[in-house]
Amino acid sequence: MSDRIDDCTTLFRRSWSLYDAITAGNYMFHREFYGEIAAIVSERGQAGDYTLLDLGCGNARFLSPCLRAAPPLSYTGVDLSPTALAEAHDYLAGLDGVSLHEDDMVEFARRAGEGSFDIVFSGYAMHHLDEADKARLLSACSAALAPGGSFLLIDVLREDGQSREDYLTAYLGMMRGEWTAVPAEMIEEACNHVAAHDQPSSLAELSALAEEAGLGRITLLANYRQHHLIRFER
Repeated sequence: MSDRIDDCTTLFRRSWSLYDAITAGNYMFHREFYGEIAAIVSERGQAGDYTLLDLGCGNARFLSPCLRAAPPLSYTGVDLSPTALAEAHDYLAGLDGVSLHEDDMVEFARRAGEGSFDIVFSGYAMHHLDEADKARLLSACSAALAPGGSFLLIDVLREDGQSREDYLTAYLGMMRGEWTAVPAEMIEEACNHVAAHDQPSSLAELSALAEEAGLGRITLLANYRQHHLIRFER
């Protein structure tokens, strides 16, 4: 598994600036989703101290303002990209209890202590996993959550009944036709990455895996085309 994940993250390990170029145009609805995350984190912070695990944290650029508004007792970020983690160190500067780990997110979550985190978060990372690894990740998240905790997921999903091939045709067409602020050569690099490595589930498929993992309370909080924000609770 680690070799395959290393291959599919090579693009971002080499140049995190590509992802920043994509998000600058809000093409994946980061502003809307992280507005929702900020509200959730703020509400949780008002209830008392909380701990947060960020799987596939990248450079934490979008999550860090949410955390500054409601600082957690501890923040644990995990990513395979040392370039992104170096940037995350800067974006999270000044927050207490920050620890960053260059590691496979599935294996890190599986090693986490049971009930260690009040919130587990993952933004646009799970779709790189196949079904078996998604099941492992969801099981690990379920175990790592404290009672009453939430797993918050931002990710792309296929429509129910839609094949991966049809999904890719639609998504790559959108990237090439609508992401006009990103230089053409960077779009093609990103399209090659998506075509080679993205394995999005449908909401029904992901919900079934989550229920098997013990995350039976599932709420779709927001979605914009293929992009979704989902809360899973124990």
